[in-house]
Amino acid sequence: MIHFDKVSKIYSDKTVALDNITFKIDPGEFISIVGHSGAGKTTLTKMLMAEEKPTKGKVFLESVNIHALPRKHINEYRRRIGVVFQDFRLLSGKTVFENIAYAMEVAGREDKDVQSDVPYVLKLVDLEKKMWNYPHELSGGEKQRVAIARAIVNQPDIIIADEPTGNLDPINTYDIVQILKKINDLGTIIILTTHNKGVVDSIKRRVITLDRGKIVRDDPQGNYVL
Repeated sequence: MIHFDKVSKIYSDKTVALDNITFKIDPGEFISIVGHSGAGKTTLTKMLMAEEKPTKGKVFLESVNIHALPRKHINEYRRRIGVVFQDFRLLSGKTVFENIAYAMEVAGREDKDVQSDVPYVLKLVDLEKKMWNYPHELSGGEKQRVAIARAIVNQPDIIIADEPTGNLDPINTYDIVQILKKINDLGTIIILTTHNKGVVDSIKRRVITLDRGKIVRDDPQGNYVL
């Protein structure tokens, strides 16, 4: 379970990014975080990644205050989270297989795990036939599916999908949403940040709306209202 407990973030220029927010995310939830640019979505996800610290309040994963973790344990904690970005962030000089294998190697996984797990996650995102292609040989939707495979290959508890469909057409957007829902059905928490009302409406899961750092709506039915 994730718990933001009375969390505020005020930057050095006095910008209030988050203003006394409290909410919980239960195991297995699919939650969308929505709001206009500057609403606080990025700060919220950076806090969960332990890349930003609260000015006030605490953020817990299960019973652990993540911002009280010793520095030597931060990387271990971050391995529990997979991240999917809008701009894919694939390594251009590596094949699809090698891009995903690299994430496993960084995490210290064994070669036998690489050989079994990379094909498995590529099958999950329907890209096993593109295993030896390079990123420049893929469409935008295919690149994002590789990015998702890379994010899930180390079996994280949480996936943060940061505007994952922002650069995609409607057909590829639909495909990416379906893959995220499939991953969620396997028990992984999905935290999706998006501006796309159509995406949120199609998921029909819980939606938290941020405005100027405050939670102005927490809708369990998945309605996107700004």
